[in-house]
Amino acid sequence: MEYNKNGRKIKYTTILEDNKNATIFRHFKGKNYKIISIANHSETWEELVIYHEVGNITHCCARPIDMFFSEVDHKKYKDVEQKYRFEKI
Repeated sequence: MEYNKNGRKIKYTTILEDNKNATIFRHFKGKNYKIISIANHSETWEELVIYHEVGNITHCCARPIDMFFSEVDHKKYKDVEQKYRFEKI
């Protein structure tokens, strides 16, 4: 799959595409996550990332795709060095 917005192009593999080789993303707070799939909100059709923490497949989360790939709010999180909320590792 690919996310491409405002010149930021990210190619990644989801768990549904290839469970063994799915792309791992590091959240700016330190935990690692895998994207399960991209879904659409049933009423607004907004694209949502469905993902889970590596090693914890019992709890899934959903986040708008633009938020998932957004920059960290460095005013709120002054000590964070990572540029984006989730970055490929």
